[in-house]
Amino acid sequence: MDEIHENDVVALLVDLPDSGLQRGDMGTVVHVFNRTDDHPAGLMIEFSDESGRTQAMVDVVDLSTIVKLRFRPASEAA
Repeated sequence: MDEIHENDVVALLVDLPDSGLQRGDMGTVVHVFNRTDDHPAGLMIEFSDESGRTQAMVDVVDLSTIVKLRFRPASEAA
């Protein structure tokens, strides 16, 4: 998997019912953090609704639960 950075767009591969999120929901990485004595390495991801309001802020430490999305201009995709 490509390394994930702040501002990357990701999608969930699993449901997160406690956060009100479902598989396929997309979010933006707002912070990448390193491991500390109190917390494993991971990501803080913001999920927004269609109006741009924050739906959930999720702390993800298991990167197998997300996938980084890639965007290509339409001229390259054709």
